Amino acid sequence: MNVKSAVAVAAMLACALPATAGKKKKEVPRGMLESMQSVPCGAKQRGLAGLGSIWASVGVTHVNSTEKLCPQYLVRTDEMDYEIRPKDMKHQQVLPVGQEVVFKINHDHMDLRVGDGGKKMTFVVVAMRPANADSGATSGSTRPLDTPSTSAATQRPTGEKPPKP
Repeated sequence: MNVKSAVAVAAMLACALPATAGKKKKEVPRGMLESMQSVPCGAKQRGLAGLGSIWASVGVTHVNSTEKLCPQYLVRTDEMDYEIRPKDMKHQQVLPVGQEVVFKINHDHMDLRVGDGGKKMTFVVVAMRPANADSGATSGSTRPLDTPSTSAATQRPTGEKPPKP
């Protein structure tokens, strides 16, 4: 009888607790659109430049080239700063700067949604930097070479041998 009551109590507890009580929901990365810049991303050429020496010998070398500008956005999270450009340059949309975005990174692309229910847009990640890189802290690899080291091995005179253990 004791075993039956223990099994009944265990069955009631199992039904009372949800199956996902111990699991943590995956957090969706969020960031802020901090700024937008127009940066050069190539040149658009029209003319006879590709035909090379055939047209050059005739004297036809006219090429129209204009520098193409692309929007580049800065998405800032708590850990990283991402610089992104639109993947589809023909149908690019201007994003609202200062808005919160939800994103997912796949290799070198970022799938981005403005707000919670916005349209999904794909961007190319151009650069990634840690968010604390602007704090002015220098790592050991960027330290100047002429700074004196404070280790015990470099403070001994050169003629003296190290002590034996």
